[in-house]
Amino acid sequence: MIESSAPGITSRHFVYEPMQIGLIAIDFMIPIGCGQWELIIGNRRTSKIVVATYIILNQKGQNVICIYVAIGQKASFVVQVVNTFKECSTLEYIIVVAEIANFPFTL
Repeated sequence: MIESSAPGITSRHFVYEPMQIGLIAIDFMIPIGCGQWELIIGNRRTSKIVVATYIILNQKGQNVICIYVAIGQKASFVVQVVNTFKECSTLEYIIVVAEIANFPFTL
């Protein structure tokens, strides 16, 4: 089932298993646990996509499912990122969600 209600806070399991993302500075300063959601925010042109791509590529063979969401990006750029995932044979554990910049809003 795709749509379901999220479990309440008290019934959720604690996050206790660390997930190494492959960037030593981030692994040390901002520990991430398996099962957590992470959002990378920042100003334009600060290499957020490079960091996200590197993190996703480092999860190969780790039994982790990664969701890459691209909102407002150019179609050519999203294709470039997906081609990078294909070249590295990592599409089996990646879900890509994209809303291209020049497409009209969906209702």
